[in-house]
Amino acid sequence: MISPLSEAIRYIGVDDNDLDLFESQYLVPEGMSYNSYLILDEKVAVLDTSDARTGDAWMQNLEEALQGRKPDYLIVHHMEPDHSACAAALLEKYPGVTLVATAQALKMLPQFFPGVQLDGRTRAVGEGDILELGTHTLQFLLAPMVHWPEVMMSFETRERILFSADAFGKFGALEQTGGLWCTPDYDWACEARRYYFNIVGKYGVQVQRVLAKVAPLGVKTVCPLHGPLLRDTLAEALQLYTTWSSYGVETPGVFVAYASIHGGTAEAAEKFAQMLRDRGCPKVATSDLTRDDLAEAVEDAFRYGTLVVAASSYDAGLFPPMYDFLWHLQIKGWQKRRAAVIENGSWAPSAGRVMTEMLSTMKDVTLVGEKVTIRSRLQPADLPALEALADAVLQ
Repeated sequence: MISPLSEAIRYIGVDDNDLDLFESQYLVPEGMSYNSYLILDEKVAVLDTSDARTGDAWMQNLEEALQGRKPDYLIVHHMEPDHSACAAALLEKYPGVTLVATAQALKMLPQFFPGVQLDGRTRAVGEGDILELGTHTLQFLLAPMVHWPEVMMSFETRERILFSADAFGKFGALEQTGGLWCTPDYDWACEARRYYFNIVGKYGVQVQRVLAKVAPLGVKTVCPLHGPLLRDTLAEALQLYTTWSSYGVETPGVFVAYASIHGGTAEAAEKFAQMLRDRGCPKVATSDLTRDDLAEAVEDAFRYGTLVVAASSYDAGLFPPMYDFLWHLQIKGWQKRRAAVIENGSWAPSAGRVMTEMLSTMKDVTLVGEKVTIRSRLQPADLPALEALADAVLQ
């Protein structure tokens, strides 16, 4: 897709409509976009490339948008291959190009492009450095660990556009999800949230630091490396990023995640969720971890203020789908939440012990109520304990 953002700036990104797993782990039923931009001034700058899967289409977009001109600079905001895979091909096609990136990114270049001649063809930039293109100027902002250590953003000072690397990205190909621009009637937050917490979520402190740098700039448009561009909906996106990166509660409510082998745990978890609804809980979300998308479950754990985990015991430990879910919360930095535990065990319940141990390793997580244990199937005698736990969760 080639689309003008202004008289001098073009979108030259590409969609991958056939991709099933982004980063070989995240379901993307609506595909993925790889965003790239071109600034045509006295000097010509290409801002990022694309994934190798869409490299030919991206190069075609670039050549068409150049209209016979040759690029002077390739700006690499992020070295991850879904954005830089075509860098070597561009350097080969246009020998006069200077590759601009952080010093750490330049150290990584030979790892991704062994044998490519880079001597005299690179320029390292740091915090606040300026690249003059003519009437347009790029100011560079370092963004380490958002979500790799070499990441930077750039701010075009004339049109007040922030090229934000992976920040403010989302899953989905543009042609399948509403087009290039995010409009007020489009639910940007849904897939942006799943993207943020599964890819960037661990690095909230680093995101907060970048947001503090961006705040005084008067940004009018954000151009991410994935997903639609933000302009009319920018204020909402910034507010959500502030909440997400500070690990605040976005939606008051409870998330009940369960992993059931033969249905007994599932019955207890759904009964408990209904108890919460009957008590007026503003929002109750549930997830069957044996069947639902794990990335969506991680997203909901960050979205709501309280998590209730219910799982079967397994091999004197914990049923693997629940273990995998809690392990993902550990590595993604889940924190500042309340949690409650329901276990099932036919002869030697062990799930509650393992879930409690895993939750206790996470930062600022408070366990509420008494652990509830059921034996194989929910019995009438178990209901008072579930009712008491529901009361404790809603206090």
